Amino acid sequence: MFQTLKNAWHMPELRKKILYTLFILLIFRFGSCIPVPFIDTQLLSAYFEQASISGSMLDYLNMFTGGGLSNATIFAMSITPYINASIILQLLTVAIPALERMVKDGGEEGRKKIASWTRYVAVALGLLQAFAYYAMLRSGFNGVSMLSNDSVLAAAAIILTFTAGTALIMWLGEHITQNGIGNGISIILFAGIVSRGPSLISTLVNLFRGGASGIVSAVLMIIIGLAVVVFIVFMSNAERRIPVQYAKRVVGRKMYGGQSTHLPIKVNASGVMPIIFASSILSLPQTIAMFWQPETGTVGYHILNLFSQTNPFYIVIYGLLILAFAYFYASIQFNPIEIANNLKKNGGFIPGFRPGKPTSDFITKALGKVTFVGAIFLGVVAILPLIVGAISPTLSNVALGGTSVIIVVGVALDTVKQLEAQMLMRHHKGFLE
Repeated sequence: MFQTLKNAWHMPELRKKILYTLFILLIFRFGSCIPVPFIDTQLLSAYFEQASISGSMLDYLNMFTGGGLSNATIFAMSITPYINASIILQLLTVAIPALERMVKDGGEEGRKKIASWTRYVAVALGLLQAFAYYAMLRSGFNGVSMLSNDSVLAAAAIILTFTAGTALIMWLGEHITQNGIGNGISIILFAGIVSRGPSLISTLVNLFRGGASGIVSAVLMIIIGLAVVVFIVFMSNAERRIPVQYAKRVVGRKMYGGQSTHLPIKVNASGVMPIIFASSILSLPQTIAMFWQPETGTVGYHILNLFSQTNPFYIVIYGLLILAFAYFYASIQFNPIEIANNLKKNGGFIPGFRPGKPTSDFITKALGKVTFVGAIFLGVVAILPLIVGAISPTLSNVALGGTSVIIVVGVALDTVKQLEAQMLMRHHKGFLE
């Protein structure tokens, strides 16, 4: 990976793209340090510290913002409204035939319309989330409001600033996609998670200073973290290759076909999307709680506690949703009937299976098995840190979450692959050897 980055840096065109991406990320990190006015940030930090200890979903949302949510910066909403908007539009595209036809038959124009609607929905969700965040600030912590000014003008300034920050992040992400390296939204999400690295290092340092037991815990965390990274890299690149044979055909005086190839099915074809889908659904109770905080001992309070990240109910539901969304997303990306028809048209077949329905049935069966393995992989990586946090409360605030590791590693691998592809397009094959 490092060799690829080094070789890409020596190419002027790619070097400009890398520098442009770093410049946009610098703007993002600068905005993540600018606080929104009229908010008591010290009281807010204490509130999030308690949420981290209790395993609240707020700590999970704060992870995606790179700590911006706990510091009430202009980028506190981060890219999460845009991610939720993308999820909504993807689900609607599958559910509504008109939208599906627009994407498939509309070409570039159809995709632009969907992208435009996604932006509008993201701004609307950002406005709603900003209002919920303001309601939480107004309700206060331990009976004390986290606002230094509770006037209508201050409320409008806070809500509109958060919403404008969401719109600006979307703009920055699109510019990375167009003029930089990698997917802009993924890169910004990557930067937000990586920015919490110093807090992880600080936690490890404190464990090393805590005596023999702390040193053992720190060493175990490092070993487990490295093992998880290696495991994620292996599973991200793993695939099942179905052999495909093309029949020989004579066109004029020349013979075509007869070669053997394979149909690759990635084990983790859906990437981190099932985890994001599941987390978005399970974060809904926390969003509702921002508007209305139930009193201790009430039914609403007990229901809200069920959605704590260290609660067994949450862990089980989280795992089941990841499994369900992995199959859902795989079915969207991979159409066995369409693949079987394309193979038949091009004179290809899978040895041992007749073209048409037998081939599509075999691909469907193989896809189901591979997707199951990928779903189990995502579930284990995402749930294991939650189980560790539930068993040992002292480790519940560690930023080394399964979700964050998958995103960081996945984005890094995808970015490197894009660099390699661009170097190959420019006929610099020697750089990759």
